[in-house]
Order: sequence, then C-alpha cells, then structure tokens
Amino acid sequence: MIGLLQRVSEARVEVAGETVGAIGRGLLVLVAVQPRDTEARADRLLERILGYRVFPDAEGRMNRSLRDLGGGLLLVSQFTLAADTKKGTRASFTRAAPPELGERLYDYLVQRARIAHPILATGRFGADMQVSLTNDGPVTFWLES
Repeated sequence: MIGLLQRVSEARVEVAGETVGAIGRGLLVLVAVQPRDTEARADRLLERILGYRVFPDAEGRMNRSLRDLGGGLLLVSQFTLAADTKKGTRASFTRAAPPELGERLYDYLVQRARIAHPILATGRFGADMQVSLTNDGPVTFWLES
C-alpha cells in the first residue's frame, strides 16, 4: 500500500458539492492499493501513519507523531498514486489493485483507523472528489508498506 502523507493545518473532501470529510490540524493521507496488498500491509501502513514523526516539538524538530498531537486524520483513496509513469506521456495503472480489492482494503484501513484514532474523516471510494488542503510546511512524505 502507498500512503502520501501531508501535514495540514486543515483539509476537506467534497463530493458533488457536499463536504464528506474535514479535519483541522493533522494529516491528510492519499491512499493507493496495489495488487499484492493485504490486511497486514494495511495494518502496517496505519501504524506508520499514526506513529510517523512529522509535527514539531518545542525545539521545532519533527519529533511528534499524529498520536502525540491528537490531531485529525483524513484518509482519501487515490489509485493514481500506483501509476507507472516511467515511459510515454500517459500513465499505466497496471500497478493499481482492481477496484474490488482496492475498495475492500481501503475500507479495512478506514475501519482499523476508526478504532485506533479518535479524530477520523474520509473521502468516498471511487467518487469524483474535490480535495482542499493547506499543507503545513510544506511537509509531505511517501510511505509504503
């Protein structure tokens, strides 16, 4: 699984003009599922998301995690992160999981996140979403499990 983690001061997702998920300070994570991904990989990605140290401590160093901060977590599915862009001018999506597997593992990740973290919002799998964010820093990391 791939997680593009962005430290944000705020973020929201809209579908057809309706806000379906929003957070204040925290992390927006765009999630892509690949064909060989499993529940164990989803668990590992979630553990990394919650524990990754991207927030400043008293000295301004990135030593605090989302768990430490207690901020919001916004999970948004984005299969295009798994694109193969090595050649040509159009991406290939053979490295992305089929929609059924993608939705199942994204839903699993969301379910596990609801248990593990008190402030959670999500996008809507497969929908045409409008994602707005204020990237704090900017701070962005590519995580894989």
